Amino acid sequence: MDPLIQATIPGIRQGMSTLGIEEDDWGSLLGPSTVSDHGDLAMACHSLARVLRKSPVDIAEDICAAITPNLKGFAQVTSMNGFVNIKATNSWLSERVTEVASDSRLGITKAEIPRTIAIDYSSPNVAKEMHVGHLRSTVIGDALARILSYQGHTVIRENHIGDWGTPFGMLIEHLLDLGEAEAGGEISVGDLDSFYKSARGKFDEDSDFAARSRARVVLLQSGDEDTLHLWKVLVNESTRYFNEVYRLLDVLLVDADLMGESAYHPLLPSVVSRLSDAGLLEESGGADVVFPGGHLNREGEPLPLIIRKGDGGYNYATTDIACIIDRIERLNADDLLYVVGTPQSRHFEMVFEVCRMAGLLGAGHRSEHVNFGSVLGSDGKVLKSRSGSAVKLVDLLEESISRATAVVDEKNPGLGEDEKNQIARSVGIGAVKFSDLSNDRTRDYVFDWSKMLSFEGDTSPYLQYAHARICSIFTKVEDSNWVDYPININDHYEGRLARSLLSYRDSFESSARDLMPNRLCTHLLAISSAFTSFYENCPVLIVEDPEVRNGRLRLCDATARSLKIGLSLLGIDAPERM
Repeated sequence: MDPLIQATIPGIRQGMSTLGIEEDDWGSLLGPSTVSDHGDLAMACHSLARVLRKSPVDIAEDICAAITPNLKGFAQVTSMNGFVNIKATNSWLSERVTEVASDSRLGITKAEIPRTIAIDYSSPNVAKEMHVGHLRSTVIGDALARILSYQGHTVIRENHIGDWGTPFGMLIEHLLDLGEAEAGGEISVGDLDSFYKSARGKFDEDSDFAARSRARVVLLQSGDEDTLHLWKVLVNESTRYFNEVYRLLDVLLVDADLMGESAYHPLLPSVVSRLSDAGLLEESGGADVVFPGGHLNREGEPLPLIIRKGDGGYNYATTDIACIIDRIERLNADDLLYVVGTPQSRHFEMVFEVCRMAGLLGAGHRSEHVNFGSVLGSDGKVLKSRSGSAVKLVDLLEESISRATAVVDEKNPGLGEDEKNQIARSVGIGAVKFSDLSNDRTRDYVFDWSKMLSFEGDTSPYLQYAHARICSIFTKVEDSNWVDYPININDHYEGRLARSLLSYRDSFESSARDLMPNRLCTHLLAISSAFTSFYENCPVLIVEDPEVRNGRLRLCDATARSLKIGLSLLGIDAPERM
């Protein structure tokens, strides 16, 4: 909750009771003002006119008179055109922002009841290169893992790689045709797409190869040792490649987070048994299915979730149900989050519903599909390379670093080579991440190099530059008198910056609650914008009054920490020089 709302609610409630206005009628009307010059909070009284049979203007004046005495000392109350406007006093702002600046977490508290949260994200396929389509799942999942961990929850990262299924028959046979050493080398240098396409081409064109591939699938699923050895070669080489991408992207995923489809293969028969014991399995078209309520096909008929196909094979849904059972029973997870694209929404709705029907998901569990849209090119279509193929994630990241190097070199040509390269990496990777995370994850967004690498506007370089600018101030400060000095707000720009810092906790909690990293991004931009105005209008080091100097240094320090912490929660570096 907004700190000023929290502070004013008791006084407003008391005043409203004297007017006979119920909280159910006014509680939802109070919120942040859209016109900052009028106040910090506003209450539109127009909807109360019908209840009180008065004009909104008269109602606003009555409310203003009733609550003003209760808010004396920390808020000023005015009425205007049917609105009640509430503005924090400088003394209240000074006291509150000093408290926040004194807190290492800047007012962000940990959850009162921490939960164990399993987050399923990234999930690339073995023997396939990661492309731009993996970007969103990886960076959104990573940001949520950081945010929820910072809130005090136990976060379990689950990288559900695609390492099982019928394609592995052709991949293993192709590996044998090439020779294990040569194939391993081809995969290890990152040419996974060519390896996969070659196997696919042979499978489609060579009936003998296709027959061998199908036989190999049977051997793999039956646990043949030689086949499992070759399968592990593919998995290990692919994992090495994934880790290179993760290191470049600077995300938290490590080998210990890997939990591929193969891990759940032994559990699939028990899934069938448990659904059967729950009385949910039905036969449809030769397959074992469950009909979750509320899901219909195009003909308006109940849509089944296939659990076991007619040939005895299992479907993706079966594996996902096994995942849910494992994460709840082995990992003791309270919440299950799946950071997967929007096209899979119905699949997850049906899987979750079947698990609830079977009693596998209880009332105390949260299961949520954290859906996201696509990355688009300037033509409004899914981003492609010049050749028309999917953009490889490594290529995109390396190009961003290259472009950032040119930008940093132009901005600060005096940097040494090593420092320049490190800053360029931080700027380039940060730009890609922030461009993604700053958008509402449920929507598509257009990938724009020039916009994302700009030092102006709603970008990561803008935030990083603001942080570096503050760090440069402190390189010129030789004393520590300011460290515990109270902040006294006496200037409009000081007040604007203080207000943005006080709202930091609220934006963080909103991001964590609704799994929306873009809200944290938006607030970091607001803090940075407020600091820029403050920096341009409020001298810090050259001001003569030590009280003003020290208070402004504390504001600068709190701002730098808010940017550094906020960027770190998004998985982005905050360099001290740019």
